[in-house]
Amino acid sequence: MRKTFTSYCLLRKALCLLLAWVLLTAPLLHPSVALAWGAFTHKDEKELGDKFNALIRSRMPIVQDTEIVDYVTGVVNRLAASLPPQPFPFKASVLRHNAVNAFAIPGGYIFIHTGLILAMSNESEVAGVIAHEMAHVTQRHIASRIENSQYISILSLIGALAGAFLGGQGGSAAMVGSMAAGQAAMLNYSRTDEREADQVGMNFLTQAGYPAQGMVGAFEVLSRRQWLLGGDIPSYLSTHPDLQERVRDMGVRVSRLAPAKQSQRDDNSRFLRVQALIRARYADPQTAQQAFARQLEGPNRCLALMGMGVLCSRRNEINDATRFFDQALTCSPDDTIIMREAGRFHYLKGDKNRGFGLLRQTVQRNSNDVLALFYYARCLGDVGSTDEAIDYARQVLRKVPDDSEVHDLLARLYGAKRQLFSAHLHMAYSGLYANNERKVQQNMDKAKGLVKDGTQKSQLERFEKLLKERKEYLK
Repeated sequence: MRKTFTSYCLLRKALCLLLAWVLLTAPLLHPSVALAWGAFTHKDEKELGDKFNALIRSRMPIVQDTEIVDYVTGVVNRLAASLPPQPFPFKASVLRHNAVNAFAIPGGYIFIHTGLILAMSNESEVAGVIAHEMAHVTQRHIASRIENSQYISILSLIGALAGAFLGGQGGSAAMVGSMAAGQAAMLNYSRTDEREADQVGMNFLTQAGYPAQGMVGAFEVLSRRQWLLGGDIPSYLSTHPDLQERVRDMGVRVSRLAPAKQSQRDDNSRFLRVQALIRARYADPQTAQQAFARQLEGPNRCLALMGMGVLCSRRNEINDATRFFDQALTCSPDDTIIMREAGRFHYLKGDKNRGFGLLRQTVQRNSNDVLALFYYARCLGDVGSTDEAIDYARQVLRKVPDDSEVHDLLARLYGAKRQLFSAHLHMAYSGLYANNERKVQQNMDKAKGLVKDGTQKSQLERFEKLLKERKEYLK
């Protein structure tokens, strides 16, 4: 729990740092901002969002499993479809993190923690939190705070940051104390933002066809966690003690909705499948085992058996994992998630023939499953079908272009074919997305020495352009 809370605090600090960077350097970097603090345009929002997105994706573990990502993207798109025209599309990413949280930033980027999906009971509760965060973007709350920063001194902002980073250590305590008024002003403004996000977000939720009770339920879950765990909840709850009053206000709004909107219901079929995947792969094993044990006698028995198989494989309990996967496949032989997870398990434990067969069936039935395609490409590479393996790996790359492991696989496949320029270029990409500066430099230098034609030169130039954009995030 301490590790989770510490990581969450670091994420919040990263956002504060980026916001501080924009406030301090915007007059030097962007003419439109230099003209007046009140001119923070949509273009500036996008630039801020792009930079923060790159920062997060270089520092936090991102879930690339399309079964999970496509589900969350579908929820976001369903909500976005009911919105008025926006200056930029919403883009969803899933962070592998146990904090019960989601956040949105200017530019339309939304980040959903796996912990949020695990903590909720219905899809509408997840959608309720996302709708709240989308409202922060549509109402330009962060942008407005930047525009109004002429009323909050930079020194005050530095004091707030010193308090977040250092607390009472050293000389920071005096600085924080002297800036209390500025921090309070920022907090009061943010409290107003949160109430507006509650109201606007509930409108988004119901317009998308979700039960309005989903937002109430989500905030009730978060309220219980606030009481039980203190810090391990989103900042918009931990900083505002009037959460129960907000939940009551939401309940009143729900009771006043038209009967047609009050009768909207959840379809949790896909939510439960994704939740089972996340619980099996990322949750605390003991907690996950307890949850799956409760489900073994219910309607979700097949997914629970799969979950137990994944948990046992995480513990290296190979015989138990094999037994659970066999039972899951017998329970639901056509379920592509179960098929994929069983195939992945058998391949990684060394039973490559069985793994190969299950993964091939998965790919044949669901050609959009990135994880199945990735492991199937590995299988093909193992048996010497290198060209076919490259074709499948490139399909994966089109869906997840910033995945270090996919580039690493392609590098090894091209190396097996003695296509050394492509091998080193993909190894450089792998290093870039793994934040390994030494790996980047070594392989980029080798790729430069292997350029033979204009196509390869253009490929290298594209990499160098991307490297320049992301270099500040490399370790």
